[in-house]
Amino acid sequence: MRYDTVIFDLDGTLLDTLDDLTDGVNHALANFGYPLANREQIRARLGYGSKYLIAKSVPGGYDDENYQAVFDDYLEYYSAHSSVKTAPYPSIMQLLEELRSLGVRCAIVSNKPDSAAKILGEHWFGSLVATTVGDREGIRRKPAPDTLLEVMRQLEAKPESTAYIGDSEVDIETAQAAGVDCISVSWGFRTNEQLMNSHASLIVSDAAALKAALMR
Repeated sequence: MRYDTVIFDLDGTLLDTLDDLTDGVNHALANFGYPLANREQIRARLGYGSKYLIAKSVPGGYDDENYQAVFDDYLEYYSAHSSVKTAPYPSIMQLLEELRSLGVRCAIVSNKPDSAAKILGEHWFGSLVATTVGDREGIRRKPAPDTLLEVMRQLEAKPESTAYIGDSEVDIETAQAAGVDCISVSWGFRTNEQLMNSHASLIVSDAAALKAALMR
């Protein structure tokens, strides 16, 4: 097998989190009297982390007088409601189990706040993933390669035998910066066309195709 380490993005790749994210953002926006967002607006704002998501959802962006308060409200609510409507994409659990049986180490690198990423990683995948790293102070978030490189360091993974799996241009740029192969999935928060326009080297449409790509 070409890869002994497979690292996944979380939102839009392993888990369909869109409805819970939308509910979390709208809960905070409503508390401050701001206009609510629909699912497609939230979808377009995902990929660059929660701070970016909230900045794109409040009228004044990062300079909005209530930006930090809205962010804190969102994070508190979402942390307590992150698995109400969230679920793994079809056949993802089977894929992770098959990879483990083949001796492949799996991990998660996300721009979701580190605490929320770890809660979801443990809740849904348990021992199927070796470690989960999210956005935290002192380390640059994707598309900087820092979090991906940190996981590779933890797992003593070599670039030539590591693949990063994601659903957005952010993941493509992150993998490139880290010097590892990237496989893009079309079932997440970006369309096939958007991925192609972001110069995806390989796009797969389901978990079976992803497994085949990893084993080629």
